[in-house]
Amino acid sequence: MMLCLDACVLFPTVMREVLLAVAGQGLFVPIWSDRILGEWQHAAARYGAQAEGEALAAIARAQDLFPKARIPAQPGLEARLYLPDDNDLHVLAVAIAGNADAVVTLNAKDFPRGTLAAEGLDRRDPDGLLWELWSHHPQAVETALEEVRATASRLSGEEKALRPLLKRAKLTRLARAIA
Repeated sequence: MMLCLDACVLFPTVMREVLLAVAGQGLFVPIWSDRILGEWQHAAARYGAQAEGEALAAIARAQDLFPKARIPAQPGLEARLYLPDDNDLHVLAVAIAGNADAVVTLNAKDFPRGTLAAEGLDRRDPDGLLWELWSHHPQAVETALEEVRATASRLSGEEKALRPLLKRAKLTRLARAIA
């Protein structure tokens, strides 16, 4: 399954780390564009230079982990598309050009299901997607979640419990499922 990850699911950190860890388990193939990654960096920069530096490092890691994820900009394709917010057209164009099955986003209102369906795409929210993947592949998702939990614990210097970490990342359905 090929999934186009919108910038809003790449920043915040825990949501992104869970999605990429699950992709690392082979449950889906992520795609993005330089502009999507740039939006992630811009969102992080609002929190200061340190956050922007961390985002740049995370972007470099993501690109190393998924070297085939980058889809070039598609200005010609964008020109024929319509979404409620023109600033999201690049995401839809990347999803189409990359032969994605869906766009993973928190921004439901700007990615109408009917518009996406006309292009052969679905819209998935990260929590529902991860819950579904866990339902079919619990061991792989739990392995990914443990990686994220262990990294969060190491970086914070204190032991982190998985459920509260997921709840703070707005992955509440997944948090309830793994209880």
